[in-house]
Amino acid sequence: MTAQTPRAANDISSPNDMEAWWLPFTANRSFKRRPRMIARAKDMYYYTPDGREVIDGAAGLWCCNAGHNRDEITAAIQAQAQELDYSPAFQFGHGKGFAIASRIAQLAPGDLNHVFFCNSGSEAVDTALKIALAYWNVRGQGSKTRLIGRERGYHGVGFGGISVGGIVKNRQFFGTLLAGVDHLPHTYNREQQAFTKGEPEWGAHLADELERIVALHDASTTAAVIVEPMAGSTGVIPAPKGYLQRLRQICDKYGLLLIFDEVITGFGRLGTAFAAERYGVVPDIVTFAKGVNSGTVPMGGVVVREGLYDTFMQGPEHMIELFHGYTYSGHPLACAAALAAQDIYRDEKLFERAKALEPVWADAIHSLKGQPNVLDIRTVGLVGAIDLASRPDAVGARAFEAMDRAFNEYGLMMRVTGDTIALSPPLIVTEEQIGEIVDKLAKVIRAVA
Repeated sequence: MTAQTPRAANDISSPNDMEAWWLPFTANRSFKRRPRMIARAKDMYYYTPDGREVIDGAAGLWCCNAGHNRDEITAAIQAQAQELDYSPAFQFGHGKGFAIASRIAQLAPGDLNHVFFCNSGSEAVDTALKIALAYWNVRGQGSKTRLIGRERGYHGVGFGGISVGGIVKNRQFFGTLLAGVDHLPHTYNREQQAFTKGEPEWGAHLADELERIVALHDASTTAAVIVEPMAGSTGVIPAPKGYLQRLRQICDKYGLLLIFDEVITGFGRLGTAFAAERYGVVPDIVTFAKGVNSGTVPMGGVVVREGLYDTFMQGPEHMIELFHGYTYSGHPLACAAALAAQDIYRDEKLFERAKALEPVWADAIHSLKGQPNVLDIRTVGLVGAIDLASRPDAVGARAFEAMDRAFNEYGLMMRVTGDTIALSPPLIVTEEQIGEIVDKLAKVIRAVA
């Protein structure tokens, strides 16, 4: 049947007409010739429409930290839909929104005590950047407008996030974006860091580039610095030892806000509730999304420090303090799902479990060293990346084929970016399932040699 053949009204698991959906971050023509379709999921596995089992080596899109279709989360969503389907967040509230905000604030380190909800990581980043700019305006320092990101950083797809981001393909189609943005150098150096487990020893000095950027533009024009504690979408680049601590020191020295984009690293991915805790750094703003409710209902947000929030709480009490928000901020279904997910994280000690499994995971992934075309392997927390040699004149083709064949032939879902394979399984993964992922991946790598 061709892609234009009408599908049966009662069969949508394997649609005959695929033309209407323009898939995001997808090679659409290739996909529609050889679809990778998912019909259902449970715990560590996806299932295709024909019932084939596929182990999830990517936690969906870095988000299903508690695994798939957890009964507790499903029940919470169903109950909430029957009780309160929607509540406006502008001038009104509901109990579960305040409850999950309190839970998240308790997990965040230091005085990161106030939560602003949105619906995705991209919205969380743009919210954080707007809060940073507004903060300096409220303080009477409106000249502080410059934002500093980092090369190879990914901060979502909003205009702000793309501007501070540093992945070329995410930027090249969209013009000049925000003005007045600068970028720190990325922290990856294969010669110095190849086959590192955890944070590399080399690279902390790269944080000192912030001193040069501030000297160039002056602190009076600079609002905030945003970095990922682990750069995920670019191919898993852990922060070098001491790097994030040095950024905090420089931001304090010059009066800059420090933003950690924890959309990927939040909720246990690196063995702590937030990566900020792992590194002993308290940023001024933290973004989150993905794992907050294990990917079940769109949700994101930012957490801000006490003093930052207090700065806005001035003037007449009937006046809006921050002119920003979304129709679905703190959506009741998302909040209910998040509360249930947080209960699972706590009761099953999944953050602690991820920390305990980190060396097991690292040893397993690094066992792939020596496989054909493997140039480097990086692991931190329950995340791993394998760099494959590019084919001549076809950058990205080897990893793309690996992703496709892994799903269709070997029963493994994984992420790829360029010629890098990225892995981030649900935190419920067992040692046996880690072995399954690595065994299948070894076969895939040999198959695309």
